[in-house]
Amino acid sequence: MARFTPAIEITDAADPRIAEFTGIRERDLTGRHGQFIAEGTVVISMLAKAHRAGGAVSAEKLLILKNRQAGLEEILAQFPEDIPVYIAEAAVLDAIAGFHLHRGVLALGSRRSPPSPETLIGGLGAQSLVLVGCGISNHDNVGSLFRNAAGFRADAVLLDETCCDPLYRKALRVSVGSVLTTPYARAGSADGLLRTLAEQNFEIWALSPAGTIEIGDIEPARRVALVMGTEGEGLPASILSRFKSARIAQAPDLDSLNVGTASGIALHAISRAMGRLA
Repeated sequence: MARFTPAIEITDAADPRIAEFTGIRERDLTGRHGQFIAEGTVVISMLAKAHRAGGAVSAEKLLILKNRQAGLEEILAQFPEDIPVYIAEAAVLDAIAGFHLHRGVLALGSRRSPPSPETLIGGLGAQSLVLVGCGISNHDNVGSLFRNAAGFRADAVLLDETCCDPLYRKALRVSVGSVLTTPYARAGSADGLLRTLAEQNFEIWALSPAGTIEIGDIEPARRVALVMGTEGEGLPASILSRFKSARIAQAPDLDSLNVGTASGIALHAISRAMGRLA
């Protein structure tokens, strides 16, 4: 099914209609009035899905490589006709973006006012699984947290204020768009997030190579929060001493697993134990 509204061709990289896409590598839009840049067909499809659902994010406009238009009609048709689609030749698109854009598919989106952690936690069901990130400053790792959360049926992701913004373009790409469809909140301190979860009767498990129980041996409660720390330093001692801790069995000569890998293993084990996976 093709869009009835025709695409608009851009021939000048300085055209104000696509100003938000200018120099995206140098000036990511995350944090500017809630706007963000999405790239690639998979992420754009997720944006269309989120827009149609009327959730936390919406699409504003698209910019694609002219010679890719015909092959993208099915994806473009997923957006309402009032979302403008701009097309440009490769040289113009590269000049707009500020680098050679191999994927040739961009979208501008915006996020409505995000819920507070308290509101998000308070709205979760009687059986819930939450992934918590503390001090995750690497965009690839944040994207991996969201991809794993979506893949293993977590209900939400909570990030403390020191974590990087998951709407950063690279985090979005690594998450394959899961940031756009997974409920999340990013605010406050790790201690504050965990205190709220504890008050809402969540069983909190802090992941650490020095954990007291192997992740696969846990018999989870009906509400579980898995807490991941930054690579290198890991979770602070104050958190490890206050809550139950779990480890992932690994070779003894390896310091630790990548936080994206560790979160995937932990989520798979707990989600399966909770009966969320076949």
